[in-house]
Amino acid sequence: MIRIVLADDQALLRAGLRSVLAAQEDFTVVGEASDGAQAARTAQALDADLVLMDIQMPGVDGIEGVNRIVAAGLRAKVLMLTMFDLDEYVYGALRAGASGFLLKSAQPDEIVSAVREVHEGSLLFAPTVTQRLVEAYVRTPPQTEGVPPALADLTERELDVVSGIARGLSNAEIGAELFLGETTVKAHVSHILGKLGLRDRVQVVVLAYESGFAGR
Repeated sequence: MIRIVLADDQALLRAGLRSVLAAQEDFTVVGEASDGAQAARTAQALDADLVLMDIQMPGVDGIEGVNRIVAAGLRAKVLMLTMFDLDEYVYGALRAGASGFLLKSAQPDEIVSAVREVHEGSLLFAPTVTQRLVEAYVRTPPQTEGVPPALADLTERELDVVSGIARGLSNAEIGAELFLGETTVKAHVSHILGKLGLRDRVQVVVLAYESGFAGR
């Protein structure tokens, strides 16, 4: 059972999301919040698996809410849901540690699918958000040779795994591409996070793009 907390300052929207999610046998909405601070407290108190959180909320917004969830060391993953896909929101959410970003215009089945994918450890972005990342990469001077200093401590195989993560591949997909078992890929991911001092795959994606390594 996936334990979910809904965070949005609009009670009507929370009710609509609750209705959509409650129809799934493997979902249970354990709590609600109207700002980021309450979302972090509720996720901790109710041991949530996932927080579905709006970015723009009065008081403590969604990005700060993600920061607090991460700072508290909670296991809950965060899927951002918002009306806007502006760059400042996309990158702010990614840097804070969100695992996905969907627009509120998403269809109910898209939201349900997104919750499952993020809970299983995948990164998930709305198509327009993915386009933002691609455009950001295009604007970034390419890494013509060598390895960016930020990734210099990684082995060649670990760099291959980083490349797969940056392209949004799952562990199974990376394994198939590199002819490795999924368990081996998971071990590589753990080593990468440890060497780079990162929390999760989202931060690996951000670093890969910011360093110019993504797309090599």
